Amino acid sequence: MKNVMLNNSCLLVFFALILSACSSDENANEPLTADSNAPGQLADIQIVDLAGKSEIKYKLPDDPNLLYVKATYVLDTGREMEVKASYYQRSLLIEGYAEPGEHEVKLYTVNRSEVESEPITVTINPKESPLFDVFRSLEVGPDFGGVFIQADNPERAQLAILLMEKNNEGDWETTGNSIYTSTDSIFRTVRGLDTINYNFAFTVRDRFLNTSDTLFQTVKPIYEVEIPAGQYSGYPLPGDAPTTEFPFPISRMFDGNFIAWPSLYITDAAAPAPHSFTIDLGEAIKISRVKIWDHPQSARFYYWQFNMRKFEIWGSNNPSPDGSYDSWDKLGTYEVIKPSGLPLTQQNNEDVEFAQDGFNWAIPITAPKYRYLRINNLENWGGTGRLAIAEMRVYGDPR
Repeated sequence: MKNVMLNNSCLLVFFALILSACSSDENANEPLTADSNAPGQLADIQIVDLAGKSEIKYKLPDDPNLLYVKATYVLDTGREMEVKASYYQRSLLIEGYAEPGEHEVKLYTVNRSEVESEPITVTINPKESPLFDVFRSLEVGPDFGGVFIQADNPERAQLAILLMEKNNEGDWETTGNSIYTSTDSIFRTVRGLDTINYNFAFTVRDRFLNTSDTLFQTVKPIYEVEIPAGQYSGYPLPGDAPTTEFPFPISRMFDGNFIAWPSLYITDAAAPAPHSFTIDLGEAIKISRVKIWDHPQSARFYYWQFNMRKFEIWGSNNPSPDGSYDSWDKLGTYEVIKPSGLPLTQQNNEDVEFAQDGFNWAIPITAPKYRYLRINNLENWGGTGRLAIAEMRVYGDPR
């Protein structure tokens, strides 16, 4: 009998705890304070109209219970928008407009009890969205093995350049080769295409689904193949940097391992800058581009340490045995540009995706065939001449 009574008592305590927890959960959704008084309104409101957006600056009311400022507005598409700014801020951004023109925005202050002030209605007059300038600067054309797409985006707007082809029903639809970026200088090449005519359509769209007009273009890619890595070999010359003391031979650039340590090529840090290396392609080739995959440092950091930042590419068919550059032709000076423009120690997803895909360095189409390539690293991301490369491939026309 005592056991039954004890069990019943335990059950009562158990249910009491559950009810208490449920009561706590319900209270958790309630405001932190109980203040039914509406906060004061904003003062000294100033508007700065920008491309596709407006910044609203203001002075907050003197209210210790103030939590945030809220703005509501409607885009040209009819989409209702709401933007919030904490009481630490003194401005908020109204974004998403395509065409220039006047628009009304309602501004509220909200306290910790979620009580809103009476709205203040202001009129903004944002300028034309930057997506139209991007579209007006858009250029497309044939490239080796594909089509190049380039445009200027000085405002660094977050946008997409949509590449479209006709489906079997004759309707335009986007392909998986569209570009999503916020870099200021856009240049991409869609590759893997045959040397036939392609009918493409291009349009620019921002993250608010505003779109530009459409550019229609017929493009015939230029012939290109990947030169088999199995025929590459190192061709060390006097003046080339020695390999670092741990075994990181030049052959590791051609082993098909793109990210795994220690499968990479690193030059010896003791050698004076700049650092150069030379490879034999096995035959003379009309080179279209050299593609380099950088070694991902810790936490997949690509724009760092020994990865090349500024360098030269040279070509020759009869290298001088003394290692001088007298028998070489400079094919170009190149620099790795981080798409985001972020400082040295920072990178975003676009930076990572750009590096993981490998950096393509175009060779002038007027250059003759070459059998030997020499890369001279002028400066790495650490500011020295030492270089590290995970993989390297050469593309062109060996015919």
